[in-house]
Amino acid sequence: MPATENNPEQSSHQLDYELEEAVVVSTNDQLKAVADETREDILNLLSERAATVSQLAEVLDKPKGTVGYHAKVLEDAGLIRVVRTNKVRAMTEKYYGRTGKTILFEKSPKPDDPLWFVNEALKHMVVDPGQKFPMFTSRVARIPEEYAEEFAEQVLELAESFLAMPRSGDRVYGMIAGIFPTDHPVLNDESDEEE
Repeated sequence: MPATENNPEQSSHQLDYELEEAVVVSTNDQLKAVADETREDILNLLSERAATVSQLAEVLDKPKGTVGYHAKVLEDAGLIRVVRTNKVRAMTEKYYGRTGKTILFEKSPKPDDPLWFVNEALKHMVVDPGQKFPMFTSRVARIPEEYAEEFAEQVLELAESFLAMPRSGDRVYGMIAGIFPTDHPVLNDESDEEE
């Protein structure tokens, strides 16, 4: 249940480290870094809280060396960084966090797949017959571009609200939404037809 005045015990999700609002992915190294499923999982996990390679490896059920390699690739690409350390016996644990809450792409990490973002979301979707999720709706409307831009801003605000939800439960839910041009035909305005 979202946080409301009637439900004050629910507070929005707060990360345990500081980060920028957004990081721009533009270089080939950055694009390669995000175009990997394990690294995508790491970025998603770090959007909840900072974690060590050992903690990430346990959740991902992968060897620490493998996860350490992927963390290094993301760190070299400027997408994650060490946000704090903890001394345990003679070892120093590094806690990694994202560098930006949102990742903005200057170009697609998969140029041969213009819908890679949507396809990635669909690839991770779980469909359980008889359950209320996944839930989708689709609408089309002939509106001016400036209105489409306003709706796009509202979609981004809704996505931020989704990310701010308190973390609990035993399932991760995804949200995908967007505003896009279509190839649907346009019905002329009646005033145009009368001339």
